[in-house]
Amino acid sequence: MAENSSTADTRTAQTRVVVIGGGYAGTMAANRLTQRPDVDVTLINARPQFVERIRLHQLVAGTHGAVHDLGDVLAPRVRLVVGTATRIDAPHRTVTLGTGARIAYDYLVYAVGSAGARPDVPGAAEFAHPLATVEDARRVRAALDAAPAGAAVTVVGGGPTGIETAAELAEAGRPVALVCGGVLGPYLHPEARLALAGRLSRLGVTVLDGPGARAAEVRPGVVRLEDGRDVPGSVTIWTAGFAVPGLAAESGLATDDGGRLLTDETLASVDDPRIIAAGDAASPSGIPYRMSCQAAIPLGSLAADAVLARVAGTTPKAVSPGFVGQCLSLGRRTGLVQAASTDDRARKAFLAGRTAAAIKEGVCRSTYRGLLFEAKRPGTVNWALLTDGRRRHVLEAARREGLAPVRPA
Repeated sequence: MAENSSTADTRTAQTRVVVIGGGYAGTMAANRLTQRPDVDVTLINARPQFVERIRLHQLVAGTHGAVHDLGDVLAPRVRLVVGTATRIDAPHRTVTLGTGARIAYDYLVYAVGSAGARPDVPGAAEFAHPLATVEDARRVRAALDAAPAGAAVTVVGGGPTGIETAAELAEAGRPVALVCGGVLGPYLHPEARLALAGRLSRLGVTVLDGPGARAAEVRPGVVRLEDGRDVPGSVTIWTAGFAVPGLAAESGLATDDGGRLLTDETLASVDDPRIIAAGDAASPSGIPYRMSCQAAIPLGSLAADAVLARVAGTTPKAVSPGFVGQCLSLGRRTGLVQAASTDDRARKAFLAGRTAAAIKEGVCRSTYRGLLFEAKRPGTVNWALLTDGRRRHVLEAARREGLAPVRPA
């Protein structure tokens, strides 16, 4: 009886941390949290797999599987719960799942990520295939397999996902049209954009950009542009726009206009300091970072550090992760690497060609391996080393204009 009592006391002393979301940010946070033996970590994820989202275009083209068993990526001490979180009850510190089950927490890491935004273009929801999740990618792959080998494909969206998907399919021999809806690669420096356009042209991709190149309607086998042009294609792939799940807002938590959880600069919710956000669904001071793997992993790491600081009774530090650029794969043989300032502004410097392709592949591999490393040796990597020195100036300017929220006392 005494032994059982001792065990119960030990369990009571544990701090329960629940992480919602098993993407880059959530997986990194969950693994890093296992530094402390007195912290119990539970990860809630809709599927038992970890998805390399930055390789979904390869899954579509059949050049990479993009999926791993999540249990292989997580630290042994992380408990995986496969399910969908439907509500956060902040006052009672519980998360309700779609099954009705509730999971209690002492701290919560909100890392729900993002998905494709629901298109408001007529016919897009019915006749275009979104590409934001692994399930989307598998459906696109099935649609391509069902179409004739030489059938034309239309990709809507001139951002990284659209560019990489168009290039991958064109390299595989598909006729591809890329509908940019404006500027091709809007993040890129103009000179890098010219190099990108040249490479896509050599692959045989028809790039439709500039005024009037926005999709106005999608019908079976055709995308009509705003300027009246019709772009034929047996398969239409929709990569334009991303949005975050509505869990925070539906749970009564403060969010920004895009539905991201509003936090202070330590990533704590402005409503409840026991809820810490990371990744695409975090909005520090209402000024979120670019939705990207490059931001998600550092934010996941820093969110874990914020929780551990509170568990230790210390004050979490303000975060300010810095950027280095953007990498694009343009098929398997070439790529483009755009350099950026730490505050995520494209510089004139860029690299294109085979070396850029090797760098992009190296980034993809190291990203996944970094999660594995954190699972084996949590806390080893110091993501605070690369910071954005201009963040505080942006915040000061926003506060002067009354744009940045201040956490209530």
